Amino acid sequence: MEFASFDFLKQQDLPSGALYMVATPIGNMGDITLRALHILNSVDGIACEDTRHSAALLRQFGIHKKCIALHDHNELSGAQTVIQHLSNQERWAYISDAGTPGISDPGARLVEQVQNAGYRVIPVPGVSSVSCAISASGSVMLNSEGRFQFLGFWPHKTKDREGCLQDIINSKKVSIFFESPHHIRETLLLLANSLEKDRPLLICRELTKKFEQLVSIQAQELPEWLEDAEHLKGEFVILVAGRKGNTDEAPDMDSLNRWARALTPYLGSKEIATVLSQTLGINKKEAYQVALDVKVDEQEK
Repeated sequence: MEFASFDFLKQQDLPSGALYMVATPIGNMGDITLRALHILNSVDGIACEDTRHSAALLRQFGIHKKCIALHDHNELSGAQTVIQHLSNQERWAYISDAGTPGISDPGARLVEQVQNAGYRVIPVPGVSSVSCAISASGSVMLNSEGRFQFLGFWPHKTKDREGCLQDIINSKKVSIFFESPHHIRETLLLLANSLEKDRPLLICRELTKKFEQLVSIQAQELPEWLEDAEHLKGEFVILVAGRKGNTDEAPDMDSLNRWARALTPYLGSKEIATVLSQTLGINKKEAYQVALDVKVDEQEK
């Protein structure tokens, strides 16, 4: 079998004294990118959310590098270790257990510390369960025009859970969150009892893995779906369609004016009208008139 040449990878600039945030597969080893492999083979060391977990990935591809643990409980001290290596003009990578670092995974504090110390942070894109789920969401995503809110892991403290639930109920954007097999039944039943009966959802179970399952379903159908115990196994990504706009709903004039005044220093009247129309659901003609009126008022002050 003949393989294509990947010499273009060797031509890529690999600055020293830089941290490379590398996305890794969320289940299927075949989802590793060529660039990720090139980076991991080229760096001087790799910081890992869990060195034991990452060891299997690295062995799979014959990568043998110095590894250190950097996770939620030692992220600040681990960042200082990485910075010390960067100060010696070394190249280091960071990988979380699965997916893109920083998305409900450690990484944000590390990046902040490295940037504050004056070193480059270079993202190496790849798999994310969020984008993976969105790509197969179909009608759940359709009416939101591509807009969504990512809520991370579903909270289990009562106050946090209630706030998250209200965000989902009221948002016109698609809501996306993660859930574990231990709580998926409770969470989906809560949604079934709280959402409109016909609110669409997409349940993504074990994305990219052997028993992957994607189910498009309405809120009213959730209790029946949950009766099959096999459906409760694995890790979940849940997408909930946004609330349908009500043609009778209209933001009050004070709200429109506040939005327009806030945007006036930065945008022209047409651009403001587009933002108001898309965000608040009013027609463009009305939005444009509001933008013009506010522009005049601001000029007369």
